[in-house]
Amino acid sequence: MKAKILNKRQLSDLEMLAIGAFVPLEGFLCREDYTSVVERMRLADGRPWPMPITLSVTEEEAAGLAVGDELGLLGGDGVSYATMDVEDIFPYEKKREAEMVYRTTEEHHPGVAALYQQGNLLLGGKVHIGRRPVSDDFADRRIDPAETKKLFLERGWQTIVGFQTRNPIHRAHEYIIRCALEQIDGLFLHPLVGETKPGDVPADVRMQCYDLLVKNVLPQDRVVLAINPAAMRYAGPREAIFHALVRRNYGCTHFIVGRDHAGVGKYYGPYDAQKIFSEFQEGELGIQPMMFDASFYCRACGCYATTKTCAHSTIERVELSGTQVRAMLSAGELPPVEFTRPEMARILMASYRINR
Repeated sequence: MKAKILNKRQLSDLEMLAIGAFVPLEGFLCREDYTSVVERMRLADGRPWPMPITLSVTEEEAAGLAVGDELGLLGGDGVSYATMDVEDIFPYEKKREAEMVYRTTEEHHPGVAALYQQGNLLLGGKVHIGRRPVSDDFADRRIDPAETKKLFLERGWQTIVGFQTRNPIHRAHEYIIRCALEQIDGLFLHPLVGETKPGDVPADVRMQCYDLLVKNVLPQDRVVLAINPAAMRYAGPREAIFHALVRRNYGCTHFIVGRDHAGVGKYYGPYDAQKIFSEFQEGELGIQPMMFDASFYCRACGCYATTKTCAHSTIERVELSGTQVRAMLSAGELPPVEFTRPEMARILMASYRINR
């Protein structure tokens, strides 16, 4: 039996398939489903699915491989994690996928860059998990969809809102989380810890911030904190739908979509990730988006607000860019308390000094 060594993203996709986080998918997309997902954000049978989950190979790797074969799926450590029924082997247009999924063909976009580095052929077919590709990182926060659904039921929650983030929690996040909790039974805080682009805050550092928020700030009986093992795509609007469907599979009824969800650089408009939900019929996704404008601390109001609730000039707002925050941390200066909690800023500062 031939074998394929998976990279980090492919391994995380395999784990998400294994635990049911990518339902209705049972494996890597075959040609008909792939084309339909790229072109219209749906599987060939019409069910919503916005992101192509694929297994790429080079021509050399595909040599001697035929439809009907069984393929071993290995990690970089040489461990066999699964087998795959090879149901399809097909070429694909990388630039077309980039244009449709990422809305750009520029290689500077991290998702596009990863796409262009893939092999020129795709293998499609169902996967059969033998050994789950899982590490010991965040073991106490690794809760699978079957377990979260059971946990939500035990807590008596009828409405659960999911919150996606690849960044450390700051005050603006807290504000929209609190607004959501005013309307919903429970919060599923679900930070992504899979592969991200260089320069993003390491997952272990972010988890320290999330743990602090749950233990010291939010009502613990209304929050479940668990990790999302998925890799980040930076696909903006499409990834917002993708993130919502994943949280639906974990048992959420609602999903927070803020400003520039899953965005990077200036590739997407600030609210494109909210607008895309209107392309699906009401109830079709099986989860309800909760949309929030960008929030900020207003000195004149003396609290957090958005443009929907604050009439004051922008000069009254405490808003910092990522570049400004990094410069402050580099200089040993804590960002203002209106922007982030001092205890969280100290965690970030310690990490920044070690990793810069």
